[in-house]
Amino acid sequence: MDRLDWKIIAALEEDGRRSFAELGETVGLSKSPCWSRVRSLEGSGVIHGYAARLDPFALGLAVQSFVEVRIGLDAHADFEAAVMAHPAVVECHTTAGDSDYMLKIFARSVDHLDELLRHDLSKLPSVHRLSTVVCLKTIKRQGRIAEWARMTEQQQR
Repeated sequence: MDRLDWKIIAALEEDGRRSFAELGETVGLSKSPCWSRVRSLEGSGVIHGYAARLDPFALGLAVQSFVEVRIGLDAHADFEAAVMAHPAVVECHTTAGDSDYMLKIFARSVDHLDELLRHDLSKLPSVHRLSTVVCLKTIKRQGRIAEWARMTEQQQR
Protein backbone atom coordinates (compact mmCIF):
# COMPACT_ATOMS: atom_id res chain seq x y z
CA MET A 1 0.00 0.00 0.00
CA ASP A 2 1.22 3.45 -0.81
CA ARG A 3 0.53 6.85 0.72
CA LEU A 4 -2.66 7.36 -1.33
CA ASP A 5 -4.08 3.98 -0.31
CA TRP A 6 -3.56 4.90 3.34
CA LYS A 7 -5.31 8.23 2.78
CA ILE A 8 -8.21 6.49 1.04
CA ILE A 9 -8.82 3.95 3.78
CA ALA A 10 -8.54 6.61 6.50
CA ALA A 11 -11.06 8.80 4.67
CA LEU A 12 -13.46 5.90 4.11
CA GLU A 13 -13.10 4.80 7.71
CA GLU A 14 -14.16 8.30 8.74
CA ASP A 15 -17.10 8.40 6.30
CA GLY A 16 -17.83 5.37 4.13
CA ARG A 17 -20.67 7.15 2.31
CA ARG A 18 -18.47 9.61 0.46
CA SER A 19 -18.86 9.65 -3.29
CA PHE A 20 -15.81 8.75 -5.34
CA ALA A 21 -15.63 12.39 -6.44
CA GLU A 22 -15.56 13.58 -2.79
CA LEU A 23 -13.10 10.86 -1.82
CA GLY A 24 -10.85 11.72 -4.74
CA GLU A 25 -10.90 15.39 -3.82
CA THR A 26 -9.99 14.53 -0.23
CA VAL A 27 -6.99 12.38 -1.21
CA GLY A 28 -5.88 14.32 -4.30
CA LEU A 29 -7.10 12.03 -7.11
CA SER A 30 -9.72 12.28 -9.81
CA LYS A 31 -12.84 10.12 -9.56
CA SER A 32 -11.77 7.24 -11.86
CA PRO A 33 -8.34 6.51 -10.34
CA CYS A 34 -9.90 6.80 -6.89
CA TRP A 35 -12.59 4.28 -7.87
CA SER A 36 -9.90 1.90 -9.21
CA ARG A 37 -7.89 2.11 -5.99
CA VAL A 38 -10.96 1.48 -3.83
CA ARG A 39 -11.88 -1.56 -5.95
CA SER A 40 -8.32 -2.84 -5.59
CA LEU A 41 -8.44 -2.35 -1.80
CA GLU A 42 -11.74 -4.24 -1.73
CA GLY A 43 -10.30 -7.02 -3.89
CA SER A 44 -7.27 -7.43 -1.64
CA GLY A 45 -9.46 -7.67 1.47
CA VAL A 46 -8.27 -4.43 3.09
CA ILE A 47 -11.83 -3.14 2.74
CA HIS A 48 -14.29 -5.93 3.38
CA GLY A 49 -17.61 -4.12 3.45
CA TYR A 50 -19.59 -1.04 4.29
CA ALA A 51 -22.22 -0.70 6.99
CA ALA A 52 -24.13 1.80 9.09
CA ARG A 53 -22.86 2.12 12.66
CA LEU A 54 -25.86 1.81 14.93
CA ASP A 55 -26.09 3.20 18.43
CA PRO A 56 -27.30 0.34 20.66
CA PHE A 57 -28.40 2.80 23.35
CA ALA A 58 -30.63 4.68 20.89
CA LEU A 59 -32.18 1.30 20.05
CA GLY A 60 -33.01 0.60 23.69
CA LEU A 61 -30.06 -1.71 24.40
CA ALA A 62 -28.76 0.19 27.42
CA VAL A 63 -26.70 -2.53 29.14
CA GLN A 64 -23.44 -3.50 27.48
CA SER A 65 -21.51 -6.42 28.91
CA PHE A 66 -18.57 -8.66 28.24
CA VAL A 67 -18.99 -12.34 29.01
CA GLU A 68 -16.03 -14.66 29.47
CA VAL A 69 -16.96 -18.23 28.57
CA ARG A 70 -15.25 -21.50 29.35
CA ILE A 71 -16.42 -24.53 27.38
CA GLY A 72 -15.60 -28.24 27.08
CA LEU A 73 -12.56 -29.27 25.07
CA ASP A 74 -14.27 -30.80 22.04
CA ALA A 75 -17.15 -28.38 21.55
CA HIS A 76 -15.55 -25.37 19.87
CA ALA A 77 -17.23 -25.83 16.48
CA ASP A 78 -20.69 -26.32 18.00
CA PHE A 79 -20.24 -23.40 20.40
CA GLU A 80 -19.01 -21.08 17.65
CA ALA A 81 -21.90 -22.03 15.36
CA ALA A 82 -24.39 -21.31 18.17
CA VAL A 83 -22.75 -17.95 18.91
CA MET A 84 -22.86 -17.00 15.23
CA ALA A 85 -26.60 -17.70 15.21
CA HIS A 86 -27.39 -15.88 18.47
CA PRO A 87 -28.58 -12.31 17.83
CA ALA A 88 -27.56 -10.98 21.27
CA VAL A 89 -23.89 -11.78 20.66
CA VAL A 90 -22.42 -8.76 18.88
CA GLU A 91 -18.80 -9.95 19.02
CA CYS A 92 -17.07 -13.20 19.90
CA HIS A 93 -13.34 -13.63 20.34
CA THR A 94 -11.18 -16.59 21.30
CA THR A 95 -8.93 -15.76 24.22
CA ALA A 96 -5.84 -16.98 26.02
CA GLY A 97 -6.04 -17.33 29.78
CA ASP A 98 -8.78 -18.55 32.10
CA SER A 99 -11.54 -18.36 29.49
CA ASP A 100 -11.94 -19.74 25.99
CA TYR A 101 -14.09 -16.94 24.57
CA MET A 102 -15.03 -13.32 25.21
CA LEU A 103 -18.50 -12.25 24.08
CA LYS A 104 -19.84 -8.75 23.76
CA ILE A 105 -23.58 -8.49 24.27
CA PHE A 106 -26.20 -5.80 24.73
CA ALA A 107 -29.40 -6.08 26.76
CA ARG A 108 -32.34 -3.81 27.44
CA SER A 109 -31.88 -3.92 31.22
CA VAL A 110 -30.08 -5.78 33.99
CA ASP A 111 -33.10 -8.10 34.23
CA HIS A 112 -32.88 -8.75 30.49
CA LEU A 113 -29.15 -9.44 30.85
CA ASP A 114 -29.87 -11.91 33.67
CA GLU A 115 -32.43 -13.65 31.43
CA LEU A 116 -29.93 -13.87 28.56
CA LEU A 117 -27.22 -15.29 30.80
CA ARG A 118 -29.40 -17.83 32.61
CA HIS A 119 -31.63 -19.01 29.80
CA ASP A 120 -29.68 -18.46 26.59
CA LEU A 121 -25.92 -18.12 26.91
CA SER A 122 -25.46 -20.67 29.71
CA LYS A 123 -27.26 -23.21 27.52
CA LEU A 124 -25.01 -22.81 24.49
CA PRO A 125 -23.14 -26.04 23.61
CA SER A 126 -20.75 -27.26 26.30
CA VAL A 127 -20.68 -24.05 28.38
CA HIS A 128 -19.00 -24.77 31.72
CA ARG A 129 -18.69 -21.27 33.14
CA LEU A 130 -19.74 -17.70 32.42
CA SER A 131 -18.17 -14.64 33.99
CA THR A 132 -19.80 -11.32 33.19
CA VAL A 133 -18.52 -7.76 33.40
CA VAL A 134 -21.09 -5.01 32.96
CA CYS A 135 -19.84 -1.88 31.25
CA LEU A 136 -20.76 1.28 33.16
CA LYS A 137 -19.65 3.78 30.53
CA THR A 138 -18.11 3.50 27.08
CA ILE A 139 -15.24 5.93 26.62
CA LYS A 140 -14.32 4.99 23.04
CA ARG A 141 -16.29 2.93 20.56
CA GLN A 142 -15.29 1.74 17.11
CA GLY A 143 -11.94 3.45 16.97
CA ARG A 144 -10.32 3.92 13.60
CA ILE A 145 -7.50 1.55 12.75
CA ALA A 146 -6.13 2.93 9.46
CA GLU A 147 -3.83 5.50 11.09
CA TRP A 148 -2.63 3.04 13.75
CA ALA A 149 -1.90 0.37 11.12
CA ARG A 150 0.02 2.90 8.99
CA MET A 151 2.09 4.01 11.98
CA THR A 152 2.99 0.45 12.97
CA GLU A 153 3.89 -0.41 9.38
CA GLN A 154 6.28 2.54 9.27
CA GLN A 155 7.85 1.47 12.57
CA GLN A 156 8.63 -1.98 11.17
CA ARG A 157 10.63 -0.52 8.29
